[in-house]
Amino acid sequence: MQIGGYIATLFIGISLGLIGGGGSILTVPVLVYLFGISPIIATSYSLFVVGSTSLIGSFNSYRKGFVDIHTAFLFGTSSIVTVFITRKFIIPHIPEHMMIGKTIIHFSFLMMILFAVLLVLASVSMIKSKQVEAKDSEYKTGFDKLLLYGIIIGLVTGFLGAGGGFLLIPALVLLLHLPMKKAIGTSLLIIALNSLAGFIGDIGHFQTNWTFLLTISLIAIVGVFTGSLLGRSVNGLKLKKAFGWFVLIMGIYIIIKEILVL
Repeated sequence: MQIGGYIATLFIGISLGLIGGGGSILTVPVLVYLFGISPIIATSYSLFVVGSTSLIGSFNSYRKGFVDIHTAFLFGTSSIVTVFITRKFIIPHIPEHMMIGKTIIHFSFLMMILFAVLLVLASVSMIKSKQVEAKDSEYKTGFDKLLLYGIIIGLVTGFLGAGGGFLLIPALVLLLHLPMKKAIGTSLLIIALNSLAGFIGDIGHFQTNWTFLLTISLIAIVGVFTGSLLGRSVNGLKLKKAFGWFVLIMGIYIIIKEILVL
């Protein structure tokens, strides 16, 4: 199973390099089902893997002029703070077992079900994705909306260890009217900052297997560079739709699997 996990990690990085996001959402399922890591620790490890790979991807986009630093700071401030607070002060105090009516629900089960729902939502976003460009580059939304959306992104990243790129990119295009390529590059930087802030918030709560974590992160980063090279000859939009169907199947599989073992 571990060999399959390493291969899947490589493909996660490749997908990130090819389509600029989406692939990292599979990091938690890979860690849980292929490496046998508990869901809570898997979300922590996912934050580091997603953060490091997204940071590499954002640097590559920055060199090409596709990162808006001002937007990343403006949009990312609230989400970064939210992620850190969620991982540092909220997650450690959530009980492992909760009573819902007369049924005992494990927090790990609830987390995986929520993650599966996130996969389904992300898959719909990828399947329906269109090459939409902003009409202009003027900011046409209030700071309060940016703050609220940043908090939502922060909660998704903090609780589920996912980057939230499928939420970020539409927000950057539709709310801030960034061109698509710049929205993708800027979202990678925001995701990197969010994820690494969340991982920092976890320090002291879990014992980290650094050898394993650095190994899978390196494999994912190799995948990012590979995907970037392949992206020059592959239709990214068609690939994103195909990957969306795979993510949808994965989300449905997780829901069925978790319910059957409940």
